[in-house]
Amino acid sequence: MWKAVEINDWTMKRRATLAQVQDAVQGIIGEVRESGDRALIDLAARFDRVKLDGIRVSEEEQQEAYDLVDEQVVESLVEAAARITVFHELQRPKDLWLSEVEPGITLGVKTTPLSRVGAYVPGGRASYPSTALMCTIPAKVAGVGEICCCSPPPIHPLTLVALDIAGVSEIYRAGGAQAIAAMALGTETIKPVQKIVGPGNVYVTAAKMLLREYAEIDFPAGPSEVAILADETATPSFVAADILAQAEHDPNAACLLITTDPTLAREVGEEVGRQLLMAPRKAIIEQSLNNAGYLIASDLDVAIEAVNTVAPEHLSIQVADPLSALGSIRNAGSIFIGPYAPVACGDYASGTNHVLPTAGYAARFSGLDVNHFCKTSTVQMISRRGLETIGDVVETIAEAEGLSAHAESVRVRRRS
Repeated sequence: MWKAVEINDWTMKRRATLAQVQDAVQGIIGEVRESGDRALIDLAARFDRVKLDGIRVSEEEQQEAYDLVDEQVVESLVEAAARITVFHELQRPKDLWLSEVEPGITLGVKTTPLSRVGAYVPGGRASYPSTALMCTIPAKVAGVGEICCCSPPPIHPLTLVALDIAGVSEIYRAGGAQAIAAMALGTETIKPVQKIVGPGNVYVTAAKMLLREYAEIDFPAGPSEVAILADETATPSFVAADILAQAEHDPNAACLLITTDPTLAREVGEEVGRQLLMAPRKAIIEQSLNNAGYLIASDLDVAIEAVNTVAPEHLSIQVADPLSALGSIRNAGSIFIGPYAPVACGDYASGTNHVLPTAGYAARFSGLDVNHFCKTSTVQMISRRGLETIGDVVETIAEAEGLSAHAESVRVRRRS
């Protein structure tokens, strides 16, 4: 299971699975487009082995979920929600800013929250109340008016409680690609949304990418992954624990150790084997460790470039001078500095968002934040003096492009 890997092979394998499911996902999208709610009910029976009487979760059901959740867990979710809110409020842009860039010309940006968004919260092998918080709290902070959530049936009480803590009550029993199709296209029960956020399996991710004509998405967020940048100062048991923590997510999760120390790679492999014996989710971890391995780099600069090539969802930096290494990192979804910053802290309670681009897409996309739920309009206020300042430039370029009416719209004002 613990083996040396080639960077290109590791990266390409993360992308290949999306292409493999596109035809199947197109078929599911077609069913939802054709049959709406009926398709969601039929697909729940087919894929989730659940017979649905209704798609929407009632507010009574959501409140009753509290009776099924330990009080200490509820308190922890409330505390996590508070930290997530604090961090995302720091990201909130100004509603409007204006700046006079030269006399008579004032420019700025008006920021407007989206009206309606959809959040996907995975289910299946585990409950993910933390993802419910991560997907919806930034939307609330941004000022989104309507937030709907889809999650595979049966929806775990923890998810329902988390959504209530986040202030979301529009919840639907729908999972997989069909949930994404329902939010993008709409059904008799689910109104279409402007944007869909949230992680999922390869079917969910493929559906998000195929439906961007109808609803914008955050980014491709498929099976979870971690890269650990480590040198001889790293503690093997810490690194191994981080690998197992990531591996227990899903059989398709992936873990990569990039190190300058061959001895560390060997010791981490041995420690992974020891810790695996005691892991409650051993069966899942054993499958996902097929996607795990290590890369030995000749020096730290080479190791950092390997990280930038991989562009991991999560990056743990466990080297002697982590802040120096951080300065050279260009591609990573979320970065964890030092031996006492396990990825699990970002998953739950530090306040940063754990909904992040995977499969190398961190080279192009940023993790979920408040800005994902806003759109901007540029603003310009131009006085007569300002028009005189730029009028000649506008007229000259407009005429050069053959757009004389553009030029005349300036001239008529300058003549008045």
